Amino acid sequence: MVTDKDGYIHLIQYLTEHLGLFEASEDTSINNQTVMELFEDQLSAQIIMVCGQNPNLSFAQRNKVIREIDAIVYDLEEILASVASHNATPEQSVFITEFSGLIKNLFDKEIEQILR
Repeated sequence: MVTDKDGYIHLIQYLTEHLGLFEASEDTSINNQTVMELFEDQLSAQIIMVCGQNPNLSFAQRNKVIREIDAIVYDLEEILASVASHNATPEQSVFITEFSGLIKNLFDKEIEQILR
């Protein structure tokens, strides 16, 4: 659905170009959420929005969206393995929110194509 598209590859490249942001010290964390917990929360919220905005998705299509999110989280865990359990800083939180929104945009585009 999205993980096999050029847009997703570009987003992963965007993330890798900004890995330096995730090397920041945990001393500046804003809450007790780790980097991966924040990614998971943000992606969950975005996918709930995607499904809510597209009530015409079939059960099978919704399951495909969920499987894709699982694959994305797996990719993020691989890329961010060394910092995934660190508490997120304010800058990381902003990046994660933005990145999650971009993931949602990929799903919006693909779902629009599916529902035509």
